[in-house]
Amino acid sequence: NETASIRGFDMPALPKQPLIYEINTWAWLGELSRRHRHPVTLASVPREEWEAVAAFGFDAVWLMGVWQRSPAGTRRARSLDPLLEQCRAILPDFTPADIQGSPYCVRDYTVDERLGGPEGLRLARAALARCGLGLILDFVPNHVAMDHDWVDERPEFLIQGDAADFTRAPEEFFRSGDRIFAFGRDPNYPPWTDVAQLNAFHPGLRDAAAGALLGIAGQCDGVRCDMSILLINRIFRKTWGSRAGREPRREYWVDVIGAVRDRRPDFTFIAEAYWDLERELQQQGFDYCYDKRLYDRLLHEPAEAVRLHLSGDPDDQHRLLRFIENHDEPRAASVFGSTKGAAAAVVVATLPGARLFHDGQLEGRKVRLPVQLGRQPGEAPDPVIRAFYLKLLHAVRDARFRDGEWSLCEISGWPDNESFRNLLSWRWVRADRRHLIVANLSARRSQARVRMPGVELTGRTWRLRDLLSGEEYERYGDEMTDPGLFVDLPPWGYHVLEF
Repeated sequence: NETASIRGFDMPALPKQPLIYEINTWAWLGELSRRHRHPVTLASVPREEWEAVAAFGFDAVWLMGVWQRSPAGTRRARSLDPLLEQCRAILPDFTPADIQGSPYCVRDYTVDERLGGPEGLRLARAALARCGLGLILDFVPNHVAMDHDWVDERPEFLIQGDAADFTRAPEEFFRSGDRIFAFGRDPNYPPWTDVAQLNAFHPGLRDAAAGALLGIAGQCDGVRCDMSILLINRIFRKTWGSRAGREPRREYWVDVIGAVRDRRPDFTFIAEAYWDLERELQQQGFDYCYDKRLYDRLLHEPAEAVRLHLSGDPDDQHRLLRFIENHDEPRAASVFGSTKGAAAAVVVATLPGARLFHDGQLEGRKVRLPVQLGRQPGEAPDPVIRAFYLKLLHAVRDARFRDGEWSLCEISGWPDNESFRNLLSWRWVRADRRHLIVANLSARRSQARVRMPGVELTGRTWRLRDLLSGEEYERYGDEMTDPGLFVDLPPWGYHVLEF
């Protein structure tokens, strides 16, 4: 069928609620080249490297930053003193040549030849497919590089200004030939001075964006769409006003995602989403949206705030992407630490929705790279963190944490002991398989009674096996039903129990 011929591989669509592994492609290939002592591109990644990723139980790899980067953007990045200072702090032997430009300053949606080019990506995708892994790539809808072909050939696709704008605000506008264009921007921050702002209201731009996406869709199984919120009509209008022209009746993502889904109904769309707009983007067609709110609450707020966040519509919960690290956030090992980080990882790995893990997170790396930097420092892997993630990801890789029924559990305590407020709990039920997750999101020992709503436990004794510690417990079903299973967890402790 058409989908199979476009995909070119005997691979099903990505499973529901996938486990995704993000790779900073440029830095990763550089590290492989040093480790194997010869140049490694996407075309020549050793088979054991893909197999090592698959061994953790991932469903897909997100190769972040494969597209052709802008030479103009790279030159600009190499002149930015704050970026140069940051890179020198990371790499003692840093030179400006280590800056490869931003992967979100896209010159063309063609794989960079230095990474292996289109043929390299095709070979990498075939290798991933043989390991049972899907492929996710980037799409950047809000802006293009300043030297993108559209700046000269399709200027109507971009937000334009005039000479007065350029004189008044040279940090917001740039000149190309005899035209003035706006730099790309998020309305809450200064402009990104290496990219040109696209006009999301222009109908021709929407058609061209759909065409670009269809080209990408022929090379992968899904896309992560950068700063997706900026293309929502009312946000774009607020940001650009009359410069954007008449507001379309339909939303950008409804048009663009719809055009792709006509050809690729199984294609996965992931939105980088903030500002509590996740549900709106889901309604416009996205399969999954970033759950940045959960990340912030896990890092800064108590368990009750996390519980409140998880008590929303269950259907929405299944369409969020959970993480405690990605290329935009600090390394989890550096901000959560090892014990709190393990509890937070158990939370995101066992919730409904897609689950995202970042290259280096599984080894406990602590240095976050600027996206422009193409080389990472040597960091010794933490064997304890790696062993923890291997157990965790093996525990959640199968359909019991994907096709089952999920719900929060009831937690109670005692008048003289309110430590139960530090605990979170939920259950998964699939046919005759039951799982219970309990996590202590505090730095103090905590106890509680946990009840699993809608699960029949009475009339028999149950053996509970913790999939992470390997410990086993026997408990009476009547007691677990009322008053509830007694749990006693150390600071940042957790159970992933199989009944």
